[in-house]
Amino acid sequence: MFLRQLEPRTARTTAEVIKFALWPIAVMTVLNRVFIKAVNGFITDDYRPVYNASLAFLNGQPVYTANFDSVDPHYLYPPGGTLLIAPIALIDPEKSRWCFILLNAVAILLAWYLLLRLFRYTLNSVAAPALLLAMFMSETVINTLVFTNVNGCILLAELAFLHLILRRRDLWAGAVLGLSITVKPTLAPLILIPLVRGQWKVLITAAGVPVALTAIAWPLIEDADQFMTRTLPYLFETRDYFNSSIVGNAAYYGLPDWLALALRLVMGVLVAISLWLLYRYYREDELFFVTTASGVLLTASFVLLSLGQMYYSMMLFPFLMSVVLRNSVLRNWPAWLAVFGFMSYDKWLSDRWQDLGRNLEYLRITFGWSLLLIVVFCVLGDRYLAARREGRLASGLDQDWMRDAPDPRNDAPAVESAAVPAADTGTLSPAALTEEPEPELARATPHHGG
Repeated sequence: MFLRQLEPRTARTTAEVIKFALWPIAVMTVLNRVFIKAVNGFITDDYRPVYNASLAFLNGQPVYTANFDSVDPHYLYPPGGTLLIAPIALIDPEKSRWCFILLNAVAILLAWYLLLRLFRYTLNSVAAPALLLAMFMSETVINTLVFTNVNGCILLAELAFLHLILRRRDLWAGAVLGLSITVKPTLAPLILIPLVRGQWKVLITAAGVPVALTAIAWPLIEDADQFMTRTLPYLFETRDYFNSSIVGNAAYYGLPDWLALALRLVMGVLVAISLWLLYRYYREDELFFVTTASGVLLTASFVLLSLGQMYYSMMLFPFLMSVVLRNSVLRNWPAWLAVFGFMSYDKWLSDRWQDLGRNLEYLRITFGWSLLLIVVFCVLGDRYLAARREGRLASGLDQDWMRDAPDPRNDAPAVESAAVPAADTGTLSPAALTEEPEPELARATPHHGG
């Protein structure tokens, strides 16, 4: 009887069949990651130092006492972040950790939904289970939950921020970004996006929230001055372990300083040119510009600054989702080879070829981030040269087929529609997240520049 009910009364499309096949796989994968892998934990425990610091804060004891000579996870949150996260120590460590795992899992699921809505997909689309499965199969989500850190909440803040700046809710967007920066500065580079779009009011709350929370927390922390004298200098140092940035790998492999600097300068030039081309020719295509520029900025910060860890790649989900856009820079195989490097949960350590396996495992993240930035530069550069050669720079870099190709935003009013009032206060309208007809993925068509 049950099996007969599964038989379609009418012919189903391939997308519908795939959707119904993916949902149970995706749901079971989420349950496994949250209630089995995360609860089991791992030798790396990002949560313990956070819990201990919060407990010390609540009891009026020194907070910034980490031993930076060890390779164990350290407590690095600033005073404002300590104030926000301190309630986790109100219950015993085990239950507190479970609650924090659940909090981040819920945050990731909310971010997943907001990411679907950002690109005008609904829960009834094939993209919903496919994206959910891809996210919870990735290293970044798995280790965020297993190590029990705050990255899930940071991802939710990023998606909320992108929605808000596209809707011109500048003060609210700044407040969300400010809250995330108060705890962890991962998203700080994104402040450049609203600024180049002329949304200067974002800066008011993006800076004001951390300053206000720090001012409240400072007198409440026994050794707040130690954050400035001990912890902050450490944050700008380069460590040679658990660090996939260029300088981190250079320190691990003993490369000369001049070579590491040269690599960073070359990569920095590529990033600067890519960002200029995005600003010059794509800022009016708001969803493409915001998601692509955010991906370039964050990837550059991971690979060029003093510390880049693999699970930071979670913040690149909006950029990777932009592959559905008709003019995406990710519609080529080198881009997804790069993504495999920093998203895959596979381990490349080899018992038979130990040196090779170790190098592949340690370098694949850095190579992946770097290759992604190179791909973006090459695609945009090729589009620019082709447009200049054909005398159509005045109309933009996209070829005619891109303008005519199906776009997932065409079936519903765009997120960044000019019809939305340019208000700086208020909340998101519930109507903005209502279900809409399912769009189709834009067709991938061969063209110059990927």
